[in-house]
Amino acid sequence: MRLNRRHLMGTGGAALAFTGMARHAAAQAAAPGEETYVNQIHGYGPLKEDPNKLLDLPEGFTYQVVAQSGDTMDDGLFVPGQPDGMACFPLQGSQVALVLNHELKGSSGLHRNLGPGGLHQERLALLDPSKAFDTFKDGRPLPGGCSTIVYDLATRRTVSHRLTLAGTSTNCCGGPTPWGSWLSCEETIETPADADVTKAHGWVFEVPAGATGPVEPVPLKAMGRFDHEAVCIDPRTGFAYLTEDVNDSLLYRFIPNVPGKLVEGGKLQALAWKGAPSADTRNQDGRRSWAVGDWREVEWIDLEDVEDPAGDLRQRGHRAGAALIARGEGIWWGDDELYLTATSGGPIRRGQVMRLVPGLNGAADRLQLFVESTDERTFNMGDNITVAPWGHLVICEDNYSSEIRNHLRGVTPEGQIYVIARNVFRGNSEFAGACFSPDGEVLFVNIMYPGMTLAIRGPWASVRS
Repeated sequence: MRLNRRHLMGTGGAALAFTGMARHAAAQAAAPGEETYVNQIHGYGPLKEDPNKLLDLPEGFTYQVVAQSGDTMDDGLFVPGQPDGMACFPLQGSQVALVLNHELKGSSGLHRNLGPGGLHQERLALLDPSKAFDTFKDGRPLPGGCSTIVYDLATRRTVSHRLTLAGTSTNCCGGPTPWGSWLSCEETIETPADADVTKAHGWVFEVPAGATGPVEPVPLKAMGRFDHEAVCIDPRTGFAYLTEDVNDSLLYRFIPNVPGKLVEGGKLQALAWKGAPSADTRNQDGRRSWAVGDWREVEWIDLEDVEDPAGDLRQRGHRAGAALIARGEGIWWGDDELYLTATSGGPIRRGQVMRLVPGLNGAADRLQLFVESTDERTFNMGDNITVAPWGHLVICEDNYSSEIRNHLRGVTPEGQIYVIARNVFRGNSEFAGACFSPDGEVLFVNIMYPGMTLAIRGPWASVRS
């Protein structure tokens, strides 16, 4: 039986269910030993050891490697390293497009070697430099950008893989649009004054899901210049909501002049608590501003000079009244609401999840502190996030511990946090880019190192508390 998100989270019960969920998640007590604790919350049951030492999954689940960094793509270039944010789009028949970022920083020599040109840049001549947004000062395109995998759900085969955005830097996450494109976000504000680049960075770029080669790299400058992480679109209004990955970040809202045409410009704003200017949502360093389950009415402050040549947009916004967020990272649209992670939020700095319900017809927008980690064995620095077709959250962990492994976590409407997968590859790299196929049968996810895109299948409807 397929679970249906609207059945589980119907309008009448959603607020109550998720308020209870948030409180329960914060109240869970830790137990000694990671696996002991995990097994108290059934989810899909205990994880089984992967003989290949890559990904532990519950009984009945399997994974397939869809793409791996360093392989040759159909355009002759190498699959770039550092795969990060990603979304899945339907194509014709049983085919889907996976558009994914590669978080390769322009100012990093190591990242240059992980780009599509290869370790010695031996295939860079296959890339038309006019298709690159920026180059190093020696004229070679920057290594960051996007690639697009065409995958057939029926045959379980990769049909093609090509570079579709070139010459950008530190493409961390982004988000899908309702009109069938991927918004790729640069998590950097490097400039020619401080890096081996020729242009200022910190922009959002749009890549159509059907692109078969590098698109024209047009920076959407009205969406602001800052350390972008992720973006989601309210399909009812066309408004975009954007996160920023620094510990004193803001949550931004972009109101386009023409919904669905972001290149036509618009107005950028930042979230503020109503009646509490310059609030701090982070609950860090002994300063607690709100409790798990609390709601706040919010308003939006217009921002000026959003192309931000001085690199101080968030500081100016905070002085004007915007609320601080602890490393805003993943953001995803659900049913008339969005969810976002604050990766270093909370008293132990192991993460928060917030829920924003935009008001319509004059109703106020409301923000809830939805989950806050009280033990790193329960929830440890959630980053990319998606909403599963049956209403659970799926969150990618990105911690830097040598002892506690990164996991894919699930969160139920009843307030239970459980484990879907565990990275057991050496290095304990982050999960990123979790997203579901249109039919809800496949969870695609990236492991940044060694640079793999995986397809996970299993009995998703069997989840239980």
